[in-house]
Amino acid sequence: MNVIPIRSSCSIRVTLNGRPVELDVRPEALLLDVLRDRLQLKGAKRSCDMQVCGACTVLLDGAPVSACTFLAVEADGREIVTVEGLGTEERLDPLQEAFIDHAAVQCGFCTAGMLLTAKALLAEDPAPTRERVVHYLRGNLCRCTGYRKIVEAILACAHER
Repeated sequence: MNVIPIRSSCSIRVTLNGRPVELDVRPEALLLDVLRDRLQLKGAKRSCDMQVCGACTVLLDGAPVSACTFLAVEADGREIVTVEGLGTEERLDPLQEAFIDHAAVQCGFCTAGMLLTAKALLAEDPAPTRERVVHYLRGNLCRCTGYRKIVEAILACAHER
């Protein structure tokens, strides 16, 4: 009988917010836990743990993914962008500026996920309709019900490009 050894850790290499990072992670480690606990990037939030709220959204090779259910080992060789990688304090991303200008932030819990989802949308469709924005955000929940201002901010950012 052949015994398959179980690995206690795996080495992964990713590009995180534009910088190369190499980590040893447990095979079952979730990307959200690695980002928050190991790398101290707290922008992605833990909420539903079921891939339905969008609070944990990060961009993986430019596409929004739920970090709460995504295994860190699956990110090996890929590019990850968190909200911390969108802009700097000195130079905000245009979406961040639009969220501020349009008062699209209330409690802020959903903001990182909304920003990253919007970033992916605008990369895919630089001039989306209101309906397209609403549809694209369907996986992001705002517990303060601030959707109108969020949609307005995204549309304004698209029109200012």
